[in-house]
Amino acid sequence: MLDALSLRHDWSREEIEALLELPFNDLLFRAQQVHRAHFDPNRIQVSSLLSIKTGACSEDCGYCSQSAKHSTGLEKEKLLPLEDVVSAAEAAKAKGASRFCMGAAWRNPTDKNLERVIEMVQAVHDLGLETCITLGMLEAHQAQRLKQAGLDYYNHNLDTSPEFYGQVISTRTFQDRLDTLAHVRQAGINVCSGGILGMGESRTDRARMLQELANLPKHPESVPINLLVQVEGTPLFGTDALDPLEFVRTLAVARILMPASYVRLSAGRGEMSDEMQALCFLAGANSIFYGERLLTTDNPDTDKDQLLFQRLGLQMEAHVETEVKAAKTCARAG
Repeated sequence: MLDALSLRHDWSREEIEALLELPFNDLLFRAQQVHRAHFDPNRIQVSSLLSIKTGACSEDCGYCSQSAKHSTGLEKEKLLPLEDVVSAAEAAKAKGASRFCMGAAWRNPTDKNLERVIEMVQAVHDLGLETCITLGMLEAHQAQRLKQAGLDYYNHNLDTSPEFYGQVISTRTFQDRLDTLAHVRQAGINVCSGGILGMGESRTDRARMLQELANLPKHPESVPINLLVQVEGTPLFGTDALDPLEFVRTLAVARILMPASYVRLSAGRGEMSDEMQALCFLAGANSIFYGERLLTTDNPDTDKDQLLFQRLGLQMEAHVETEVKAAKTCARAG
């Protein structure tokens, strides 16, 4: 049995940096072994992401077009009506998405706004889709309320290392993010948490971010790895581009450290070649965001993604309701 198959929560920074420094072929071979031990290497989970409340966020995240502190030309929008969210979810499902994610540009939701989002969660769940939301920081009672409502996943990224974090964000601390993840986990909701690469961080920062994720008491069920999408008007606009192979390396190490987690190739795919994306899938990515928009930035269109899947022989995972029906059919047959 491969030594990387056991789920560890005690990785050292030195161990992770050693993985990042492996010869590229050796690293991908090891990541592929781990991937195949836990997943079908030719199946991919597809999520769709919708901004349900855009702009005017009080945070100062250096990468974000939605911050009220940055001049990006983005107009503030109110929380979307329920019917608009349902229509978007139906369209995403029709194109093959199995999970529908909703994001609101808040520092943290009020209890009143949370109840409005819960209506959306329940309506989307009734369509047979998994649900995920990202609303900023949560208090413990809010996480419990979301669990009661049947939420499947809550997204709250660590973004980067604790050491580099203050160079990107000043309006909340790294510990604030860990506290929200703890509230979500204690409520029994699946955790979606990853980071953003290409913000000017060092390889050591990337190792430390992965260390924080892998050494959580339980690995996130979903680990989105984002490539910075540079938006004019944000502080990080003009940052030197990350070497594409360094991105692939980081994703491969995420697969090794968190063997049973879905590793999602997330923001930044619009700037990636088909060949780079293929390397990411080879390195262990088995989830993507699907659809022409990711909150406020562009994403490859679904037809292009489907063509890439065909060329690579990748099959999209079934909807929740399809899986349930299949299980019932097998039970009756048994």
